[in-house]
Amino acid sequence: MLLDDRVTIATPEGVSLELVLAGVGSRFVARLLDTLIQGAIIIALALGISFTSAPGIVRAVARVMIFLVLFGYDVPFEVLNRGRTVGKVAAGIRVVGGLGEPVGFLASAIRNILRIVDFLPLLYVGGVICMVATPRDQRLGDLAAGTLVVRDRFPGLAGGLSAPVTVPVEAVATWDVSALDQAELATIHQFLDRRLSMPIPVRAYFAAELASRVAPKVAGAPYGAHPEYLLEGVVVAKQARA
Repeated sequence: MLLDDRVTIATPEGVSLELVLAGVGSRFVARLLDTLIQGAIIIALALGISFTSAPGIVRAVARVMIFLVLFGYDVPFEVLNRGRTVGKVAAGIRVVGGLGEPVGFLASAIRNILRIVDFLPLLYVGGVICMVATPRDQRLGDLAAGTLVVRDRFPGLAGGLSAPVTVPVEAVATWDVSALDQAELATIHQFLDRRLSMPIPVRAYFAAELASRVAPKVAGAPYGAHPEYLLEGVVVAKQARA
C-alpha cells in the first residue's frame, strides 16, 4: 500500500508524470539543517562585526550579507542545484515548478521571501498547518510561487511498481517502428518499468538520452514530442504490430 501523497501531471503529449510529494517530516529535517547552517553563518558574521575594528563599509557589507543569508540562502541553491539546498539534499527532496519543471529564480525568490511567515522555530507550525490543509502539501510560499516540494528518492517504490503506459494505439497508428531491434525495445521497456523508482533528474536524463537515440529510427512521430511520450509510443506501436 502506498501512503505517500502523489500528484499526477499530464504533459501536452498525454504522458502522465507522477511526482511523490515530500512529507512534513522530511521537509522539517531539511529546514532544520538549513536553518542551522544559516545560523552558523549569521553568528560568524555578527561576531566578526562585534569583535573587530573593521571599517564602516565592511560592517555595512556584513550586515547586508546577514540579511541575504537570512532571506536569500535558499534561492541560489534551488536555482543552480536543481531545487536542492544542503538540507534538501540530505533529506532527499527538491523544489520543482507546478508542472514538475526546474524551479526558476522568480518562483524561488517568492517562496523564500514568504518564509518570513512560517520560519523556524517560532512560526513553523503555521507552515505545517498549511501543508496539511492543502491538497499538494504546499506552504504559503509554495502557493504564491506555484511550486511543489517532491521526493528525490523513492525507497518505497523499489518493489517493482511501474508507471502505466498512457499513449493510445490510435495516436501511433501511422508510426513506423520497424527499424528498432529487440535490444533497443528491451532497453525502452526496462526504463519505462523502472522510471518511478528514479530520482526526477535521473529519470529525465535517461528519457531524453533514450529518446534521442530512438527518434531517428521512428518515422511518423511528432517532432519535439516529450521523450517519455515517444518511448511509450514506440512500445505501443510495436505491440500493435506484433
